Amino acid sequence: MAWKHELGRRRRAVVANLIHGAWRRMQDAGTITAESAAGRRFAAFGPGTLMAFPTGAVYGERWIEVGDKTMIAELVTMCAGMAPDHDLGPDPVLHLGDRCVIGRGSHIVAHYSIEIGDDVYTGPYVYITDQNHSYEDISTPIGRQWPVNSAVRIGAGSWLGTGAVILPGATIGRNVVVAAGSVVRGTVPDNSVVAGVPARVVRQHVPGSGWGRLATEPPPVTILPGTAPPTAVLPDTVPPTTVPPTTVPLRRD
Repeated sequence: MAWKHELGRRRRAVVANLIHGAWRRMQDAGTITAESAAGRRFAAFGPGTLMAFPTGAVYGERWIEVGDKTMIAELVTMCAGMAPDHDLGPDPVLHLGDRCVIGRGSHIVAHYSIEIGDDVYTGPYVYITDQNHSYEDISTPIGRQWPVNSAVRIGAGSWLGTGAVILPGATIGRNVVVAAGSVVRGTVPDNSVVAGVPARVVRQHVPGSGWGRLATEPPPVTILPGTAPPTAVLPDTVPPTTVPPTTVPLRRD
C-alpha cells in the first residue's frame, strides 16, 4: 500500500503547485498600475506606482490622488466618501505622495481631506481617517449621530508602526515615528517619536543637541535586589491608589 500513499502525496504536490502558480499569475494580472483600467479611474496614479492584488475596498477613485513610485500592499482599503458614487465635489480629498509604502491590510478612509506626504511608510493594519461620529446627544446611539470631519496631515518622511490609528484632526510633522499601536490626535512636532494611547512625544531631535528624552519621561531606574521600585507619576495621570498594609499574624510552631 506504500505506492498508494506515494501516489497520493505526488498528486497533492502537483495540485498545490498548480494552485500556487495560478494564484501568483492572478496577483500579477490583478495588480493596479497607471496603465490598467482600475488605475485610470483615479484622479492621479503615478506611472511607477503599484497597488497589489487582492485589494481591500477601493472606491471614490476620482477623489484620490496617488503619487509616483508608491507601493500599496495587499488588502489595503483606500476610499473616498461613505459609499461608491458618493459625490464629494470638484476636488480630490485624499492625496498620497511619492515613494510611499502602505502596509498590508491598512485603511485610509477620506471624506474631507487627508494629505500624506512623500516617503511616508506604514506598517501593516494602520488606520487613517478624517471622520468620526459625534457624541453630542447622549440619548441617541452614537452610530446614528451625524459624523464630524477634520483634516488630517502626515508629514513627509514619517513612519507609522503596525496598528497605529490616526484620528481626525491629527497633524503629524515631518520625519516622525509613530510607535506600533499608538493612537494619534492633535499636533505632533517634526523629528519626534510618539507612543501610547493617546500618543505622547517621548523623544525629540533638538537642533544642536541631538536626540533627547522629554522631561515628562521618567529616567531609567536601577532597582536593587530586596528594594521596592519608586513610584513615578507623570503629568496628566492619576497616581496609584495607596493600599494600607495588611498585618499577617506570624505562625508559632
